[in-house]
Amino acid sequence: MKLDAEVLELFTKELSLCRVKTGETVIVLTAEDEWQDNAYAFMAAAQRLGAKAFNLNVRREQQNAVGVQGRHPLVGNELAMKTLKSANMVIDMVGLLFSREQAEIQAAGVRILRVMEPFHVLKQMFPTEDLRRRVEYAKQIMEQAKQLRFTSAAGTDVTYALGQYPVISEYGYTYEPGRWDHFPSGFSFTQGNDGGVNGTVVLQPGDVLCAFKKYVESAVTLKIKDGYVTDISGSGMDAQLIDSYIKSFHDPRAYAISHIGWGLNEQARWYQFAVTRQLPSEHVMNALAFYGNVLFSLGPNLEVGGDNDTACHLDLPMRQCSLWLDDTQILQDGEVVHPEMRVERHA
Repeated sequence: MKLDAEVLELFTKELSLCRVKTGETVIVLTAEDEWQDNAYAFMAAAQRLGAKAFNLNVRREQQNAVGVQGRHPLVGNELAMKTLKSANMVIDMVGLLFSREQAEIQAAGVRILRVMEPFHVLKQMFPTEDLRRRVEYAKQIMEQAKQLRFTSAAGTDVTYALGQYPVISEYGYTYEPGRWDHFPSGFSFTQGNDGGVNGTVVLQPGDVLCAFKKYVESAVTLKIKDGYVTDISGSGMDAQLIDSYIKSFHDPRAYAISHIGWGLNEQARWYQFAVTRQLPSEHVMNALAFYGNVLFSLGPNLEVGGDNDTACHLDLPMRQCSLWLDDTQILQDGEVVHPEMRVERHA
């Protein structure tokens, strides 16, 4: 297999941030023929840093299809799980997020780096120490807050009671045992207390439907009571699309409010989905991490230690919102205004 020098250099830089070193074992987890060029380059990069590296490749069954959260080829695969838990680091190119298996691997002290974007996105959104600083600051102040509120001129006004669940930071690399991250990334998030999310969310044109890799085209109003969406309305197709998608899982837990946070990666591009030639290979990290978005979501909460493992997950990054933690304002109409997280070139 041909090894691209630019890819090898970037992946070596990434694994250096993850502090891969001599004597460690790095396993690159893939499914079938997916991401094989990147897998090969990551193994070469790990070996370049003195680590032992190999590829664990599994078969992706139809029921383990990409896009269905927490369902993947490791379910019931004891040998693969034992192997992964013996590593120092796993590079996940299968998609273990929101699964009990990922939590089990982390509990064994293995650090996990999810990588499911093409090279041009990895290069564009490559993590920096300043991004890590700002994301970790967001984590710190969220851990101290008792309430999160976000609003918009379109009619959004929703509050989250906080404190029951931990705060997770994602800045694009990981060097701590048992810590998961996503390369690339750039946000912190948490989960509202059980039964502690109430209000109204109004999705507007330009907000993102990550499950469908498209922008909202017509307003959608979500009524929320005690942590669950109780009503979905709107005059256009988007309301029908969201409602039908959730109903297709036949799981009332799909209506639960999931994680909440905001994007801090100034290299991420809100408009990326409009570049249609790149869509087939791209995941959604541009949409999740773009600077100043409110990352509103529905569905599972295993990632923060909850027990909702519904397979239906909807990330809905929203633009032009204002957000507060207690009395401290973080966002104003989609701009980061808190001085510790603000990037001056966005002033």
